[in-house]
Amino acid sequence: MSIQPLRFTLRVARTEADLRAACAVRAASYGHHLPQLRAAFAEPEELDWNPDTTVLVAWDKDSGEAVGTARLVTNARRPLQIEQSAVLPEPLADRMLAEVTRLAVLPGHDDPRVKHGLMKAIYLYCMARQVRWMVIGARSDALIRQYQRLGFTDLLGDGRMVPLAHAGNLPHRVLGFDVTSAERNWHAARHPFYEFMVRTYHPDIELFDAPLARPVPAAMALAA
Repeated sequence: MSIQPLRFTLRVARTEADLRAACAVRAASYGHHLPQLRAAFAEPEELDWNPDTTVLVAWDKDSGEAVGTARLVTNARRPLQIEQSAVLPEPLADRMLAEVTRLAVLPGHDDPRVKHGLMKAIYLYCMARQVRWMVIGARSDALIRQYQRLGFTDLLGDGRMVPLAHAGNLPHRVLGFDVTSAERNWHAARHPFYEFMVRTYHPDIELFDAPLARPVPAAMALAA
């Protein structure tokens, strides 16, 4: 296995400041194409604080700026958000699932490995948490093709777009990724991402720090 440094570090958000940096990337990225979402995405959401939620943040080594982010939510305690809008197929029933949302890279950032690094971090995190399937909603044709090249498949089987309530009721394709079969499938297909995802150690991807802790209200802190 080779060792490859990256131009950024990628870790789990541990503080409110980390989360707000992730939100700044979300607002810039989504607001670049959908200006009406910029203000809403600039602030943390209630789901960000959920115990089944993990927010990843990529930090540029030179500037110290947050340049990428993604959010994973498992169904350990409750159904996924996407299940409010789409019925997932039977093979996913009673499985540990993770929904990927708020995947964003800062507009104009020139390192394509930020998105690759986020996807690798998501994959490694899912493997560690024994997640069987990853689920995602994709809106644009270009994004759908990117996920399909990585190994995502259409979960609804007919290519239809479904309005997602948690994504502004915008129509999305519902895609799934079989986490536990991924390495075997990538190897068999001689996938160009196989070396990066499986055979390369990236010390700049750090996933297992302390989780994000909701800040304690000042009144409660004083009472304690």
